[in-house]
Amino acid sequence: MATVCLIVYASLYPFAEWRNQGISPLNFLTAPLPRYWTGFDVGVNLAGYAPLGFLLALAALRSGRLRWAVSVAVLSAAALSLSLEALQSYLPSRVPSNVDFALNSAGAWLGACSAWLLEKAGAIARWSRVRARWFVRDARGALVLLALWPVALLFPASVPLGLGQVIERLEHWLAEILADTPFLEWLPVRDIELQPLVPGAEVICVALGALIPCLLAYGVVRTWPQRAFFLVAALATGIVLTALSAALSYGPAHAWAWLDLPVQVGLIMGGVLALLLLPVPRRASAALLLVALCLHLSLLNQAPVGPYFAETLQIWEQGRFVRFNGLVQWLGWLWPFAALVYVLVRLSVRKAAEAVESKIEA
Repeated sequence: MATVCLIVYASLYPFAEWRNQGISPLNFLTAPLPRYWTGFDVGVNLAGYAPLGFLLALAALRSGRLRWAVSVAVLSAAALSLSLEALQSYLPSRVPSNVDFALNSAGAWLGACSAWLLEKAGAIARWSRVRARWFVRDARGALVLLALWPVALLFPASVPLGLGQVIERLEHWLAEILADTPFLEWLPVRDIELQPLVPGAEVICVALGALIPCLLAYGVVRTWPQRAFFLVAALATGIVLTALSAALSYGPAHAWAWLDLPVQVGLIMGGVLALLLLPVPRRASAALLLVALCLHLSLLNQAPVGPYFAETLQIWEQGRFVRFNGLVQWLGWLWPFAALVYVLVRLSVRKAAEAVESKIEA
Protein backbone atom coordinates (compact mmCIF):
# COMPACT_ATOMS: atom_id res chain seq x y z
CA MET A 1 0.00 0.00 0.00
CA ALA A 2 2.82 2.40 0.82
CA THR A 3 4.47 1.69 -2.54
CA VAL A 4 1.21 2.37 -4.38
CA CYS A 5 0.70 5.65 -2.50
CA LEU A 6 4.21 6.80 -3.40
CA ILE A 7 3.68 5.95 -7.07
CA VAL A 8 0.35 7.77 -7.13
CA TYR A 9 1.87 10.86 -5.54
CA ALA A 10 4.88 10.86 -7.88
CA SER A 11 2.65 10.41 -10.94
CA LEU A 12 0.08 13.11 -10.13
CA TYR A 13 2.23 15.71 -8.37
CA PRO A 14 1.54 18.66 -7.99
CA PHE A 15 -2.25 17.89 -7.96
CA ALA A 16 -3.03 21.43 -9.17
CA GLU A 17 -5.20 23.10 -11.86
CA TRP A 18 -7.16 20.05 -12.98
CA ARG A 19 -8.97 20.65 -16.26
CA ASN A 20 -10.93 18.74 -18.92
CA GLN A 21 -9.54 19.13 -22.45
CA GLY A 22 -12.54 17.50 -24.05
CA ILE A 23 -10.58 14.49 -25.32
CA SER A 24 -10.45 10.90 -24.24
CA PRO A 25 -7.96 10.36 -21.42
CA LEU A 26 -6.77 7.24 -23.28
CA ASN A 27 -5.74 9.09 -26.44
CA PHE A 28 -2.12 8.86 -25.38
CA LEU A 29 -2.13 5.13 -26.16
CA THR A 30 -2.37 5.77 -29.92
CA ALA A 31 -0.34 9.00 -29.95
CA PRO A 32 3.00 9.09 -31.84
CA LEU A 33 6.04 8.11 -29.86
CA PRO A 34 7.81 11.04 -28.14
CA ARG A 35 10.64 12.53 -30.21
CA TYR A 36 12.79 13.31 -27.18
CA TRP A 37 13.60 11.08 -24.23
CA THR A 38 16.52 10.59 -21.87
CA GLY A 39 18.12 7.66 -20.11
CA PHE A 40 17.11 9.31 -16.85
CA ASP A 41 13.40 9.10 -17.78
CA VAL A 42 13.74 5.49 -18.86
CA GLY A 43 15.51 4.51 -15.67
CA VAL A 44 13.02 6.28 -13.42
CA ASN A 45 10.00 4.70 -15.11
CA LEU A 46 11.51 1.24 -14.91
CA ALA A 47 12.75 1.62 -11.33
CA GLY A 48 9.52 3.21 -10.10
CA TYR A 49 7.37 0.13 -10.85
CA ALA A 50 9.93 -2.64 -10.28
CA PRO A 51 9.41 -2.69 -6.47
CA LEU A 52 5.63 -2.79 -6.97
CA GLY A 53 5.90 -5.77 -9.35
CA PHE A 54 8.26 -7.50 -6.94
CA LEU A 55 5.99 -7.03 -3.93
CA LEU A 56 2.81 -8.01 -5.79
CA ALA A 57 4.43 -11.16 -7.14
CA LEU A 58 5.86 -11.99 -3.73
CA ALA A 59 2.41 -11.63 -2.16
CA ALA A 60 0.92 -13.92 -4.83
CA LEU A 61 3.69 -16.48 -4.33
CA ARG A 62 3.16 -16.55 -0.58
CA SER A 63 -0.57 -17.08 -1.09
CA GLY A 64 0.16 -20.21 -3.10
CA ARG A 65 -0.68 -18.87 -6.58
CA LEU A 66 2.70 -19.84 -8.04
CA ARG A 67 1.47 -20.26 -11.60
CA TRP A 68 -0.12 -16.85 -12.00
CA ALA A 69 2.06 -14.76 -9.69
CA VAL A 70 3.96 -12.87 -12.41
CA SER A 71 0.86 -12.34 -14.56
CA VAL A 72 -1.21 -11.04 -11.65
CA ALA A 73 1.56 -8.69 -10.57
CA VAL A 74 2.20 -7.29 -14.06
CA LEU A 75 -1.48 -6.85 -14.92
CA SER A 76 -2.18 -5.12 -11.60
CA ALA A 77 0.77 -2.76 -11.99
CA ALA A 78 -0.12 -2.07 -15.63
CA ALA A 79 -3.70 -1.24 -14.64
CA LEU A 80 -2.39 1.23 -12.05
CA SER A 81 -0.02 2.82 -14.58
CA LEU A 82 -2.78 3.08 -17.20
CA SER A 83 -5.10 4.79 -14.70
CA LEU A 84 -2.45 7.27 -13.59
CA GLU A 85 -1.35 8.10 -17.13
CA ALA A 86 -5.01 8.72 -18.03
CA LEU A 87 -5.42 11.01 -15.02
CA GLN A 88 -2.32 12.95 -16.11
CA SER A 89 -4.28 14.17 -19.15
CA TYR A 90 -6.27 16.35 -16.71
CA LEU A 91 -3.12 17.96 -15.24
CA PRO A 92 -1.46 20.78 -17.20
CA SER A 93 1.93 20.11 -15.62
CA ARG A 94 2.00 16.40 -16.58
CA VAL A 95 2.01 14.75 -20.02
CA PRO A 96 0.63 11.21 -20.41
CA SER A 97 2.87 8.98 -22.50
CA ASN A 98 2.51 5.55 -24.06
CA VAL A 99 6.26 5.09 -23.60
CA ASP A 100 5.92 5.75 -19.85
CA PHE A 101 3.08 3.22 -19.69
CA ALA A 102 5.17 0.61 -21.52
CA LEU A 103 8.23 1.26 -19.34
CA ASN A 104 6.17 1.10 -16.15
CA SER A 105 4.74 -2.25 -17.21
CA ALA A 106 8.21 -3.49 -18.16
CA GLY A 107 9.55 -2.39 -14.78
CA ALA A 108 6.76 -4.27 -13.01
CA TRP A 109 7.53 -7.35 -15.13
CA LEU A 110 11.22 -7.17 -14.19
CA GLY A 111 10.33 -6.88 -10.51
CA ALA A 112 7.81 -9.73 -10.68
CA CYS A 113 10.26 -12.00 -12.51
CA SER A 114 12.90 -11.21 -9.90
CA ALA A 115 10.52 -12.30 -7.13
CA TRP A 116 9.63 -15.49 -9.04
CA LEU A 117 13.30 -16.37 -9.67
CA LEU A 118 14.26 -15.69 -6.05
CA GLU A 119 11.40 -17.89 -4.86
CA LYS A 120 12.41 -20.70 -7.20
CA ALA A 121 16.01 -20.44 -6.05
CA GLY A 122 14.94 -20.63 -2.41
CA ALA A 123 16.26 -17.15 -1.62
CA ILE A 124 12.97 -16.02 -0.08
CA ALA A 125 12.97 -18.95 2.32
CA ARG A 126 16.61 -18.32 3.20
CA TRP A 127 15.81 -14.66 3.84
CA SER A 128 13.06 -15.75 6.23
CA ARG A 129 15.57 -17.85 8.15
CA VAL A 130 18.13 -15.03 8.17
CA ARG A 131 15.46 -12.60 9.34
CA ALA A 132 14.53 -14.88 12.22
CA ARG A 133 18.20 -15.21 13.18
CA TRP A 134 18.97 -11.49 13.05
CA PHE A 135 15.75 -9.74 14.07
CA VAL A 136 13.09 -10.06 16.71
CA ARG A 137 9.66 -11.25 15.64
CA ASP A 138 7.92 -7.86 15.62
CA ALA A 139 10.60 -6.07 13.60
CA ARG A 140 8.53 -5.28 10.49
CA GLY A 141 7.90 -1.61 11.26
CA ALA A 142 11.54 -0.90 12.04
CA LEU A 143 12.72 -2.73 8.91
CA VAL A 144 10.36 -0.70 6.74
CA LEU A 145 11.66 2.54 8.27
CA LEU A 146 15.28 1.41 7.85
CA ALA A 147 14.62 0.56 4.21
CA LEU A 148 13.03 3.98 3.57
CA TRP A 149 15.77 5.96 5.35
CA PRO A 150 18.28 5.84 2.43
CA VAL A 151 15.55 6.93 0.00
CA ALA A 152 14.65 9.86 2.26
CA LEU A 153 18.29 10.98 2.22
CA LEU A 154 18.15 11.49 -1.56
CA PHE A 155 16.10 14.63 -1.10
CA PRO A 156 18.55 17.47 -0.36
CA ALA A 157 18.71 18.60 3.27
CA SER A 158 20.02 21.91 4.56
CA VAL A 159 21.94 19.95 7.23
CA PRO A 160 23.47 16.59 6.22
CA LEU A 161 21.38 13.68 7.55
CA GLY A 162 18.91 16.29 8.80
CA LEU A 163 15.51 14.85 7.95
CA GLY A 164 12.28 16.44 9.17
CA GLN A 165 12.95 20.18 8.69
CA VAL A 166 9.34 21.20 8.07
CA ILE A 167 8.41 24.09 10.38
CA GLU A 168 9.35 26.97 8.08
CA ARG A 169 7.70 25.39 5.05
CA LEU A 170 4.63 24.49 7.09
CA GLU A 171 4.28 28.12 8.18
CA HIS A 172 4.51 29.38 4.58
CA TRP A 173 2.04 26.73 3.39
CA LEU A 174 -0.52 27.61 6.07
CA ALA A 175 -0.08 31.33 5.36
CA GLU A 176 -0.83 30.75 1.66
CA ILE A 177 -3.92 28.68 2.44
CA LEU A 178 -5.28 31.18 4.97
CA ALA A 179 -4.43 34.28 2.92
CA ASP A 180 -7.32 36.78 2.68
CA THR A 181 -9.17 35.03 5.51
CA PRO A 182 -9.62 36.12 9.14
CA PHE A 183 -7.94 32.87 10.22
CA LEU A 184 -4.56 34.19 9.07
CA GLU A 185 -4.34 36.16 12.32
CA TRP A 186 -4.60 32.91 14.27
CA LEU A 187 -1.18 31.78 13.09
CA PRO A 188 1.57 32.25 15.69
CA VAL A 189 4.06 34.95 14.78
CA ARG A 190 7.70 34.65 15.78
CA ASP A 191 9.31 37.66 17.42
CA ILE A 192 12.59 37.01 15.59
CA GLU A 193 13.53 35.27 12.36
CA LEU A 194 15.07 31.83 12.42
CA GLN A 195 18.84 31.99 12.69
CA PRO A 196 21.32 29.63 10.96
CA LEU A 197 22.71 26.85 13.10
CA VAL A 198 26.04 27.59 14.76
CA PRO A 199 28.76 24.97 14.06
CA GLY A 200 28.26 23.33 17.47
CA ALA A 201 24.53 22.85 16.87
CA GLU A 202 25.23 21.54 13.36
CA VAL A 203 27.64 18.98 14.84
CA ILE A 204 24.93 17.78 17.23
CA CYS A 205 22.35 17.58 14.43
CA VAL A 206 24.65 15.51 12.21
CA ALA A 207 25.60 13.25 15.13
CA LEU A 208 21.96 12.63 15.99
CA GLY A 209 21.11 12.10 12.32
CA ALA A 210 23.73 9.33 12.21
CA LEU A 211 22.72 7.88 15.59
CA ILE A 212 18.95 7.67 15.01
CA PRO A 213 18.95 4.82 12.42
CA CYS A 214 21.46 2.91 14.57
CA LEU A 215 19.20 3.13 17.63
CA LEU A 216 16.24 2.11 15.47
CA ALA A 217 18.14 -1.00 14.39
CA TYR A 218 19.30 -1.72 17.95
CA GLY A 219 15.64 -2.05 18.97
CA VAL A 220 15.07 -5.06 16.69
CA VAL A 221 18.50 -6.64 16.13
CA ARG A 222 19.26 -9.62 18.39
CA THR A 223 23.00 -9.50 19.20
CA TRP A 224 25.60 -6.78 19.59
CA PRO A 225 27.90 -8.08 16.77
CA GLN A 226 24.92 -7.80 14.43
CA ARG A 227 24.32 -4.30 15.78
CA ALA A 228 27.94 -3.42 14.99
CA PHE A 229 27.35 -4.51 11.40
CA PHE A 230 24.30 -2.24 11.18
CA LEU A 231 26.28 0.62 12.67
CA VAL A 232 28.89 0.45 9.92
CA ALA A 233 26.22 -0.09 7.25
CA ALA A 234 24.13 2.87 8.44
CA LEU A 235 27.07 5.29 8.52
CA ALA A 236 28.32 4.16 5.11
CA THR A 237 24.82 4.39 3.62
CA GLY A 238 24.25 7.86 5.06
CA ILE A 239 27.54 9.17 3.68
CA VAL A 240 27.10 7.62 0.22
CA LEU A 241 23.47 8.69 -0.19
CA THR A 242 24.18 12.24 0.97
CA ALA A 243 27.01 12.43 -1.56
CA LEU A 244 24.69 11.09 -4.27
CA SER A 245 22.06 13.69 -3.38
CA ALA A 246 24.68 16.46 -3.63
CA ALA A 247 25.88 15.09 -6.98
CA LEU A 248 22.33 15.04 -8.35
CA SER A 249 21.64 18.55 -7.06
CA TYR A 250 24.91 20.39 -7.75
CA GLY A 251 26.82 18.12 -10.12
CA PRO A 252 29.33 15.29 -9.59
CA ALA A 253 32.17 17.75 -8.96
CA HIS A 254 30.39 18.93 -5.79
CA ALA A 255 29.42 15.50 -4.44
CA TRP A 256 31.59 15.93 -1.33
CA ALA A 257 31.27 19.69 -0.83
CA TRP A 258 28.95 19.11 2.15
CA LEU A 259 31.60 17.15 4.08
CA ASP A 260 33.11 20.12 5.95
CA LEU A 261 34.68 20.07 9.42
CA PRO A 262 31.45 20.31 11.51
CA VAL A 263 29.91 17.48 9.48
CA GLN A 264 33.01 15.32 9.87
CA VAL A 265 33.03 15.89 13.63
CA GLY A 266 29.31 15.12 13.79
CA LEU A 267 29.72 11.86 11.87
CA ILE A 268 32.56 10.78 14.15
CA MET A 269 30.58 11.75 17.25
CA GLY A 270 27.50 9.86 16.04
CA GLY A 271 29.59 6.78 15.25
CA VAL A 272 31.28 6.84 18.66
CA LEU A 273 27.94 7.22 20.46
CA ALA A 274 26.45 4.36 18.45
CA LEU A 275 29.49 2.23 19.27
CA LEU A 276 29.19 2.94 23.00
CA LEU A 277 25.50 2.05 22.94
CA LEU A 278 25.96 -1.36 21.30
CA PRO A 279 25.21 -3.35 24.51
CA VAL A 280 22.14 -1.28 25.47
CA PRO A 281 18.93 -3.37 25.88
CA ARG A 282 16.26 -3.07 23.21
CA ARG A 283 13.78 -1.20 25.38
CA ALA A 284 16.46 1.28 26.45
CA SER A 285 17.40 1.71 22.77
CA ALA A 286 13.81 2.65 22.01
CA ALA A 287 13.74 5.17 24.86
CA LEU A 288 17.04 6.71 23.71
CA LEU A 289 15.71 6.84 20.16
CA LEU A 290 12.70 8.81 21.39
CA VAL A 291 14.99 11.35 23.09
CA ALA A 292 17.30 11.58 20.05
CA LEU A 293 14.40 12.15 17.65
CA CYS A 294 12.87 14.91 19.78
CA LEU A 295 16.21 16.70 20.24
CA HIS A 296 17.10 16.33 16.56
CA LEU A 297 13.78 17.73 15.33
CA SER A 298 13.87 20.55 17.87
CA LEU A 299 17.35 21.72 16.84
CA LEU A 300 16.81 21.26 13.12
CA ASN A 301 13.54 23.18 13.01
CA GLN A 302 15.08 26.18 14.75
CA ALA A 303 17.16 26.87 11.63
CA PRO A 304 15.97 28.45 8.37
CA VAL A 305 16.12 26.70 5.02
CA GLY A 306 18.37 29.37 3.47
CA PRO A 307 18.30 30.96 -0.02
CA TYR A 308 20.81 28.60 -1.68
CA PHE A 309 19.01 25.57 -0.37
CA ALA A 310 15.70 27.00 -1.63
CA GLU A 311 17.19 27.22 -5.14
CA THR A 312 18.25 23.58 -4.86
CA LEU A 313 14.69 22.58 -3.96
CA GLN A 314 13.42 24.33 -7.10
CA ILE A 315 15.72 22.12 -9.19
CA TRP A 316 14.10 19.05 -7.62
CA GLU A 317 10.52 20.28 -7.59
CA GLN A 318 10.34 22.03 -10.97
CA GLY A 319 13.18 20.52 -12.98
CA ARG A 320 14.08 17.06 -14.16
CA PHE A 321 13.74 15.59 -10.65
CA VAL A 322 9.97 16.16 -10.58
CA ARG A 323 9.40 12.39 -10.80
CA PHE A 324 11.65 11.86 -7.80
CA ASN A 325 9.96 14.65 -5.89
CA GLY A 326 6.87 12.73 -4.90
CA LEU A 327 8.89 9.68 -3.90
CA VAL A 328 11.46 11.30 -1.66
CA GLN A 329 10.30 14.77 -0.65
CA TRP A 330 7.64 13.57 1.74
CA LEU A 331 9.96 10.85 3.02
CA GLY A 332 12.59 13.49 3.77
CA TRP A 333 10.04 15.55 5.67
CA LEU A 334 8.06 12.86 7.45
CA TRP A 335 10.50 9.97 8.07
CA PRO A 336 11.54 11.20 11.56
CA PHE A 337 7.92 11.75 12.55
CA ALA A 338 7.00 8.24 11.35
CA ALA A 339 9.91 6.88 13.41
CA LEU A 340 8.67 8.91 16.38
CA VAL A 341 5.18 7.42 16.10
CA TYR A 342 6.65 3.94 15.68
CA VAL A 343 8.80 4.13 18.81
CA LEU A 344 5.94 5.60 20.87
CA VAL A 345 3.63 2.78 19.79
CA ARG A 346 6.33 0.19 20.39
CA LEU A 347 7.05 1.44 23.89
CA SER A 348 3.36 1.68 24.81
CA VAL A 349 2.53 -1.77 23.42
CA ARG A 350 5.46 -3.36 25.23
CA LYS A 351 4.48 -1.65 28.45
CA ALA A 352 0.90 -2.90 28.09
CA ALA A 353 2.17 -6.44 27.37
CA GLU A 354 4.37 -6.35 30.45
CA ALA A 355 1.40 -5.20 32.56
CA VAL A 356 -0.72 -8.08 31.26
CA GLU A 357 2.08 -10.58 31.97
CA SER A 358 2.48 -9.25 35.52
CA LYS A 359 -1.26 -9.65 36.14
CA ILE A 360 -1.18 -13.22 34.86
CA GLU A 361 1.78 -14.08 37.09
CA ALA A 362 0.02 -12.51 40.10
